This record gives sequence, C-alpha cells and structure tokens, in this order.
Amino acid sequence: MKPTDIKDPEYFHKVVDCQYACPAHTPVPEYIRLIAEQKYTEAYMINWDSNVFPGVLGRTCDRPCEPACRRGRVEEEPVAICRLKRVAADNKGDVKQHMPKGPFKANGKKIALIGAGPASLTVARDLAPLGYEIHLYDEQKLGGGFMRSQIPSFRLPETVLNEEVNYILDLGIHTHFNSFVSSLKDTLSKDYDSIFVGTGAPRGRDLDIPGRKEAAANIHIGIDWLSSVAFEHTSKIGKKVIVLGGGNTAMDCCRTSRRLGGEEVKVIVRSPFAEMKASPWEKEDAMHEDIPIIENHVPKNFVIENGKLRGMNFEKVKAVYDDKGKRQLVPVGGPDVFFEADDVLVAIGQENSFPWIERDLGIEFDKWGMPVVDAITFASTHPKVFFGGDAAFGPKNVITAVAHGHQAAISIHLANEKKDMKKRPSPFVNLISQKMGIHEWSYDSAVVEDVRYIVPQADKKLTLTNRKKEVELGFDVSTGFKEAERCLNCDVQTVFTTSKCIECDACMDICPTACISFIDNADETDLREMLKIPAHNKTQDLYVSDALPTKRVMVKDENVCLHCGLCAERCPTSAWDMQKFFYNVTKAEKACQ
Repeated sequence: MKPTDIKDPEYFHKVVDCQYACPAHTPVPEYIRLIAEQKYTEAYMINWDSNVFPGVLGRTCDRPCEPACRRGRVEEEPVAICRLKRVAADNKGDVKQHMPKGPFKANGKKIALIGAGPASLTVARDLAPLGYEIHLYDEQKLGGGFMRSQIPSFRLPETVLNEEVNYILDLGIHTHFNSFVSSLKDTLSKDYDSIFVGTGAPRGRDLDIPGRKEAAANIHIGIDWLSSVAFEHTSKIGKKVIVLGGGNTAMDCCRTSRRLGGEEVKVIVRSPFAEMKASPWEKEDAMHEDIPIIENHVPKNFVIENGKLRGMNFEKVKAVYDDKGKRQLVPVGGPDVFFEADDVLVAIGQENSFPWIERDLGIEFDKWGMPVVDAITFASTHPKVFFGGDAAFGPKNVITAVAHGHQAAISIHLANEKKDMKKRPSPFVNLISQKMGIHEWSYDSAVVEDVRYIVPQADKKLTLTNRKKEVELGFDVSTGFKEAERCLNCDVQTVFTTSKCIECDACMDICPTACISFIDNADETDLREMLKIPAHNKTQDLYVSDALPTKRVMVKDENVCLHCGLCAERCPTSAWDMQKFFYNVTKAEKACQ
C-alpha cells in the first residue's frame, strides 16, 4: 500500500467516527471535553456553529453518532453524546454575546425561505450575517416547522424550541407567519434573488382498506393529529386507541394518546419488533408507559357497527427471508385477529407534496413526484430555486435538515456571487500536539471500563397526566461530567514520524488492542490479513507509514485503536505523538474567500 496521506483532512475526519457519522459533522469530542471542564457555554457554541439547535437536538436527535462511537467496540454502550449536548444547553451562560449581532451591512440581495423548519432556519442563520435580506414564510403561527408541530412537548418543551428559533429570528429575519404559499410562480415573480424550499414532507400516508370511509370520523393521520394537538385544536381521544406504524411518529402518537385520555393504547406493526424504524429508546419509552407493541400483524379492515368504529381486524404474519436477505411477510394461517378501538391513528409514513409548485417553471420532477435536486449543491433545475431537508430527498430528521441547510446556504451565496457552486469551500482543520511532558497529555487519556449512565425520568404518574410535562430530566452536572469522561477522545490522533522510528517494536508490545504491526508491505487485501490481528472492518482505513530502514512498514488498524497514547508514552524516540485533530465544516461566510 501507499503511505497514508495524513495531510488529507478527510483521513483523520473519518477516524473521528462520531463526528464523521453526524450529518452536520459536529466536533463531538471537542465539546464533550469542554463539558468535562464545565465550560458549558463554549460547548454550546461549538454545537450551535454546527447543528444550530443544541437544546432541541440534545433531546430529540436520532443520534447517528452513537452507533459509530468507539466505546461500542470495547463491548460497552456508546457515550451518551446526544444527552451530553443537552447538558451544555441546560447549563450554558449568556450565549447571545457570542452570536452574530445585527443589523448587518446589506449586500442588496433578497432571499425567500418557504417553510420555517430546521433547514430554512439554518439557511437564515448562515446568510443573514452576510447581509442578505431574508424573508421566511410559513403557514404556522410560529417558526420551527415539524420540530413544533410533530415533536410532542413532553419530549421537547416549547420554551427550549422558542429560545433556539428566536436566536435565529433575532438576526433580523423578516417573518411571514400564518402565510400559506400557494404558488411558486407567484413567489418567483417577486424580486427575490434566490428561493429556498424547506417545506418538509407534510403529507401522512393513509391506509386504503375496507371501512376506511365509513369510520373516517375516528381515523386520524398521525402527523396531522400531532399537529392538531400541538396547536391545541385537539385535547382528547377515545379510551381504546390503536396506533398503526412502527416509526418514531407512531411512538409519539401512542405516548400522546396516553396523555389525552387513552387508557388502552397499543401499537400494531406489520414488521417484526426488531425491524421497526423507531429508535430503540423511543420504543423503550413507549413500553415504559404501559403501551404494548404488537408485531407481525397486517391491517385487513376497519370494523363498523351501527355506523361507528368498533375496532380492526388483522392478519397474523411471519417474516421470511430469501438468500439475499429480502423480507417477505407470509400469513401464518388461522382466523383474523380483532382488536377493539374507539380511535385509530395512522402513522405508516410520510410523503412529499408539491401541488403549489407549477410544472412549467423549469423545475424537473422525477417519477415519484420529487424535485430533481443536486446532492452536493441542493440546487434544482431552476437557477434561483434550492431545496433542503425532507423537501429535497424525503423524510429524514432534524440534524440531516440542518446539514442540508448549511450546504444550501453555501450554494445560494456562491450563486449570488456568480461563482461555481460545485467548488465547495474546504473545511477548517487543525492538528496540534498534546504533549505537555514525557508522560503527560493535555487531555484525559485513561481508558477504563465504565457503564453508560442512565438519564433520569420524571414519575410517569405526573407525566401521563400532563402532555407538556417533560419526561426526561437530563443529566445533572455531576453525572454529565462522569458521562463525558467515558469519551475516548478519538479526535486525538496517533501521528507517526517514520524518520524517528528505530523499529524497537515497543509500541506494538504495549498496545492494548494489538492494532500496531511492523510488517512487509503488500496490497491492502493481503496486508489486512497479515496484521497482528487481521483487520476485517474495511469501512475503516489502515494507517501505513513510509518504508522503514528494514524495508518494513508500520501499519495501524484505525478501527480498534483506543487513542490511549500508550504507544507515544512508550516510544523512546518520540516517533509517535498524540495530536488533537479539529475539523469544522466551513459555512457560507467563508464560501467566497
């Protein structure tokens, strides 16, 4: 193999697994160390720069970072990265003094943002300080999009959402709430230089089976029902409730139902329990609130008696997999299974809907009715129109929408500066030694076994009687410190200097995971098998040195390295050094520099 080019910023970025897995690439270990130092304001601002909504995401994020956490490779639970973000948000000081302050010098350009969800708000935050006049349109009375309408208050208090939305609106955004945009052609006819569409995936899928029309009064589309509850148009539900679907929306529907009068609430899903799309913690929270989840039942029909919904019939199935792993649901035989219900909530998925976008504007749509959007620039086929969030590529989550917003803002800025949108700005990176003494590092390098700390919850006797009572209480300062200490600091990289190595193999002997080998070079496939412990996880790279005097090379398996620093402490010539790698995705303000 060729020697590893550690000057390529993407090499060490990939090694910081949690940050790499985050769609917005938040510098996770950096802010966790700051939490351990009780520098909560600084930790919050590092988050705010990347993910824009630390308090919101510290409660509601889908946590793509956590399955990637290096703790999980030593047979332990990952670090509670998401909930540590909340520790920073809950304990921060005056953060507004560190944020951009208007009024900003106008650049003469006007931008329309359609939909006030996380993607649009991110675009607004990134572009307003550059002098753009931002106009934000939404049919709701307040900003936040689906963060407000579809995430229940017992998971995300309105005060937290308002605070973080207002940080952006206070930048001088022109808000047009209670304004439904019914025509993109009409919007294009106004004097906007660019338009960003961040309208989400606003249509919930329905279920077309017998009895649907007859029982319509007691059958509700999940996301519409959650929105109706959020805006206090709906305040009660029947005692017996069936929730159809296995995603996070279904979990929000069933838990909200318990708070609005549902005494016998059950979730019924077609798939096996393990294959439900809902996050594991969402399922756990539902079951903790005495909500059974019934797997492998396919809806057949709504049962009507005397013109009123009585319940539903289901067919029992089992999952069968072919040689390629493709699943098929096969009936197991026997009579239909009947469940009583006063109300049914249908939470079987969401769809995009663009009836307000005329088809003669030069915006191409694919066969599924989705706009054709460039995956890098988020530009449509119309030079002024950009998409992001769920409106661009279908339903995802808040952090993905934020990532889209950052990249769309860069593209809008480049387009208005008449520059090539394909030439993306390079990330800001830094690599600096952490050595303070011969065996002393400027970070905590100890690797100890430690179980993940449990986030406390309020008594469900209280939370089930008040839909606005937050369930999770968050870590206190002491527990937050202990959880932060579980981080393995995988942004502190092992940097090898070939010219200093005397090939004593001391580092190889002391490495607790046997991730270092000194061997003859070969192609990657053979080299992976030749290591002290074969490296079979090909998603992580091998760190390969230049040829040493013996013609051997140093090869380190990045997949199992714990960044403990023992190799650097043991090395008699300082061929190994521990160097902190900081990687920050460049935002719109640097795009044209």
